[in-house]
Amino acid sequence: MTQDEKKQAVAEAALEYVESGTVIGVGTGSTANFFIDGLGRIKGKLDGAVASSEATAERLKQNGIPVLDLNATGGLALYVDGADESNRYLHLIKGGGGALTREKIVAAASEKFVCIADDSKLVDVLGTFPLPIEVIPLARSYVARQIVQLGGTPVLREGFTTDNGNIILDVHNLEILNPAEIEENLDRIVGVVTNGLFAKRPADVLLLGGDSGVTKLD
Repeated sequence: MTQDEKKQAVAEAALEYVESGTVIGVGTGSTANFFIDGLGRIKGKLDGAVASSEATAERLKQNGIPVLDLNATGGLALYVDGADESNRYLHLIKGGGGALTREKIVAAASEKFVCIADDSKLVDVLGTFPLPIEVIPLARSYVARQIVQLGGTPVLREGFTTDNGNIILDVHNLEILNPAEIEENLDRIVGVVTNGLFAKRPADVLLLGGDSGVTKLD
């Protein structure tokens, strides 16, 4: 199977978690896009969706799905999103597309988080994929110095601004042996909006697409 076929397979599998009459959260990225397109076929089941990015909101609208404000919906039954990396404890690195803050907010507000990914995203130790950190622009240099002290190598994502008007530092060379502790330590740095570790609120279910089909980890 190609990588896209694996993504398509897990997106289809995630549709089974969508319950009638609910509002769900929807993530951002190539795998999430397959899920959104699948939602378009069953949009009659949904009362609407909360988008984790402007790009996702636009794709939901193109599929005829009402996009709602999280402030108006309250808690969500389900959040479906991809990941850049996952370990077997369902701790994730997210934010390759730059939507990590809104993704983390929507995930936190959701009763169940179903992560969909192809099998190349499963790793033993997180950190090969550079860890994205959303930063207030004024604090860029200060935050970068603090990250260096923690052993990481921060690189500014050139020419990129988040939907919240901030910048992204992608942190290389960080071996993430204790994801929840590192997530908390990074968030304590003044000027950091949030970081792309999803360990304090990990996925509840990980659907992995592989050559032999979809594998479920929970």
